[in-house]
Order: sequence, then C-alpha cells, then structure tokens
Amino acid sequence: MNPATRRIWLAAVLCLTVLSSPLRANASEIDSLDIKIGQMLMVGFRGITAPDISPIGKHIRDLHLGGVVLFDFDVEKKEYGRNIVSPAQVQKLTGELQERSRIPLFIAIDQEGGLVCRLKARAGFPPNVSPRQLGRLNSLDSTRMYTDLIARSLRILGVNVNFAPVVDVDINPDNPVIGKLGRSISSDPKTVSRHARTIIESLHARSVLSALKHFPGHGSSKADSHLGFVDVSSTWSRRELIPYIDLIGENLPDMIMTAHIYNSKLDQTRPATLSRDIIDGLLRKELGYDGVVISDDMMMKAIADHYGLEQAIKNAVNAGVDILLFANNTYTFDPAMPEKAFSILKRLVEKGEIPMARIEKSYGRIMKLKQTMD
Repeated sequence: MNPATRRIWLAAVLCLTVLSSPLRANASEIDSLDIKIGQMLMVGFRGITAPDISPIGKHIRDLHLGGVVLFDFDVEKKEYGRNIVSPAQVQKLTGELQERSRIPLFIAIDQEGGLVCRLKARAGFPPNVSPRQLGRLNSLDSTRMYTDLIARSLRILGVNVNFAPVVDVDINPDNPVIGKLGRSISSDPKTVSRHARTIIESLHARSVLSALKHFPGHGSSKADSHLGFVDVSSTWSRRELIPYIDLIGENLPDMIMTAHIYNSKLDQTRPATLSRDIIDGLLRKELGYDGVVISDDMMMKAIADHYGLEQAIKNAVNAGVDILLFANNTYTFDPAMPEKAFSILKRLVEKGEIPMARIEKSYGRIMKLKQTMD
C-alpha cells in the first residue's frame, strides 16, 4: 500500500472508530478490537531487516502493532548491531517495517544526544551533544542547530518518533540515570522549558514526533528504575512539573512518557506508570493534557520485579496509558512478549477488567496523532 493510499485508509478507519458503538459485539467488532489493542503496543525486536517471514514482520501483520522501537546495542547479547548498523541499512529497515503494516507505524528511537544516542557517529550518523551541554551553552540557536541535525537524519532514515526531549529537571546531579548521564538540560525548570520547546519545534520542522519524558519527573531520584524500585517521595517537588505545564500550555507535546518512579506525594500505592491519580488525575485533569501517553519500558525492573505482567498492563491502561512500550532489551529478550502483551490486554477487555471505553479513548488519540504524520 503506497503512502497516499495508507493515509486515506487511516482517515477512514478513524472516522469509523468515532462513529462505531463500543457496545456492539459482532464479528467485525471483534476484529476491530484486535486492531485497537495492537495499536496500543510498541515493541522492540531483533534484526537488521524485516522480511515478511521475520518474527517482527509476523507480529506487525498478525497483531496489528502500532509501533516499534529501534536499538543499536543488544543488552542480553552485549553486542552492537541489534537493529542499527549503517544509515543505508536503517533506511531500508524502516521501509520494510512500514510495508508490513496496513496502518502507518510509529518507528521510535532514543536519540537524545550525548550518552543516550542510538545513532552513533562511528556508524556513520551525524555527531551530537548531550542535553546538559546544550543547557550549559544556553544558546537556543545551538540547540536548534544540533536538534536539526538529529531531526534531518531521523527523517531521512524513516524514523518518525524521537523519545526526546528529556524534561527532567537536574535536581540531583548524582542521579545515576539522569544527572550523571548528562540527560537533563538544566537545574532551572524554565531553562528546560525553553530548550525543550526549541527541540520539539526542530523535530516538528522535519515531521518527527516528540515524546517528553519522564513524567512526573525523574530528575531528583537517587536510583535507576531500570534496576529496581525508585522512591522520589522525599526529593521530588512540584517545580519538576513546570516544563510540562509550559509545553502543554503551548500544545506542543506529541507524546508524554511516564516514569516508573514511586512518589507518595502523588500516589501512596502505585508508581507513576500504574497510577490513575498521576496520569488521569494530575496529567490529564490538572495539567490539561489530552494527547498520547506512552509508558516507559514495561520490562524494566521497577515494574517487572514488583508486578505480574497482567497486573501491570491492567493498572497502566486503567490509569490512562495509551501505548504500552515493551522494549525487550532490558536484561533478557522474550521473543513471545508481543503475543503475551496482546493476549493479556485482549483478555482483560473481554473480562471487563479494562473498560472498552478506555481502549476506544486510547485508540482515538493514537489514530489522531498518526493522521499528522506524512
């Protein structure tokens, strides 16, 4: 299906979604439920190509996956070359991935700059600098120049979502997952807002979507949620919300990524990704955000070590998460994870433990955002 035809099909599907009733239970409704659930999943995979017979090709086709995420390094194998080898190879890969899908895919990457950079100069991609370096330069012209290098590269490669900018405020410079890695722009939330705005605008100028992270703020943590439970209750403050307030107020975010942090000031029971108080209450109702919410990797230990997969999926979706991210590149690779997540989500809807209205709402947000892609 060529891009023009796919866009027409996408518009028609969205129209039918709006007009259809979630209470219908005929065969076509069962099929549409599969599509809606699949669109709520973004997965990582192994492979530098995506032929029709490949596992990822099959998952895109059979599970109606909404998106994929690309990595250069395979954590379990401890080697490079997971999805990214060269610019020409990535461009070919993204084309193959889109060919497998009837609905345009979100093809995402973490290209923040600095240490969190999947497209490295040694593999032939443009050089970049870290968010901290941009904050210290404090020149919006420099931020625009470096982000445009990233955005142009992503556009050419066929990557349409950048998991950036990081809008965590640099509260704790010794933070092992934010501060120490130079991922935060500044300790001043207004400086974070200014540069994040420029980053988003530069991405948009090249038709690349952005994802603010990590809501409601990971900058004050003393531990890494990849490794386990992280409690920011004693260190977090509402000033960490300022970049979100500023950018949401200008209707700039395409997606917002949740943090797997626990914050008893906001929810005394659950981490942010699983918290209705934080996502539906704080982000949606208080801050007024009605765009796509994507989880951080659901396979990180902060979630995986404390919740079963079914409970985590149920809580996240009921909290208001629209896209569940399974990067499948934290410590172990599970080739069956896409099927597991799809089956669990569908079963929870069929059992009534996730209301159909929640699926409809997420699907509507996802399809509305996909309509903006070209």
